[in-house]
Amino acid sequence: MNEAALRTAPDTMDVPKTAPAVRPGEPDSAAAPATAANFAPAAAAHMDRDFIARNQVVERYLSGTLPIKGATDFERFCREQPELLDAIGLPERVNAGLRLLEASGKPEPWREAPKRAWGKPQVLISLGALAVLLAVVLAIVASGSADKNTTIAKLRTLAREQPLEAASATRSIRLLPSRVGGSDTPAITIGGGPAQLVDLRIDMTHSPYRAFRVTIDRIDQGRVAVLHNIMKDSNGHVHLAINSSALGPGNYQFTIEGLTWSGEPEPDAWITIGIQR
Repeated sequence: MNEAALRTAPDTMDVPKTAPAVRPGEPDSAAAPATAANFAPAAAAHMDRDFIARNQVVERYLSGTLPIKGATDFERFCREQPELLDAIGLPERVNAGLRLLEASGKPEPWREAPKRAWGKPQVLISLGALAVLLAVVLAIVASGSADKNTTIAKLRTLAREQPLEAASATRSIRLLPSRVGGSDTPAITIGGGPAQLVDLRIDMTHSPYRAFRVTIDRIDQGRVAVLHNIMKDSNGHVHLAINSSALGPGNYQFTIEGLTWSGEPEPDAWITIGIQR
């Protein structure tokens, strides 16, 4: 029986199993920190201060390299045990980071980025008001331009056609001409109302001539007409009948020349009249 016991003892005795040999260059899985592949399954079950310190959870969380599952577990652990944040010195790290941002001149992450000048509400409102004002000004200018174009077209048509108004009355005017030279100052002004047939009776009783040539010039512009062989009547007057709407507004100088027996003109008298519309 002792021999049987001795034979069976080696078979039934628990022999400690040796750990598999670690090959050179391979990390020891028991001592190696958790990687992104094996961190998530182990984090939920073993999340504690030692695990956080051993696997550099805080540094990896702040740098954004922690897996999503691990980051979620770490956030839940901190929510359940907020005193851990003081123990690992997180407030001091945050303050140091803020001081570093302030020293570099960069804004804090939660601060709203400054808007550009054109993106501010005041600038947008001002630009909108300016656009409306410009639109109104352009509308007024366009309307005024259209009115001016219409007026210019009417004036061109009027100048081209030069219509005469029918004389509704007759006016007789006796004029005493100058014998020393012409003048730019009108002796009389006609027009300015309904069209009239104006009978100009120029007194030439002083002249020895019986026949005359009358030249009409618009002062500072040009010659209007030359009337030949106008005879004076028995009263010594030279008659000229003019429709008051026939001539444009301005001053007109009449040069009266006596005709000799051979028909040669001799300056004899001058008279200036004004026309208005």
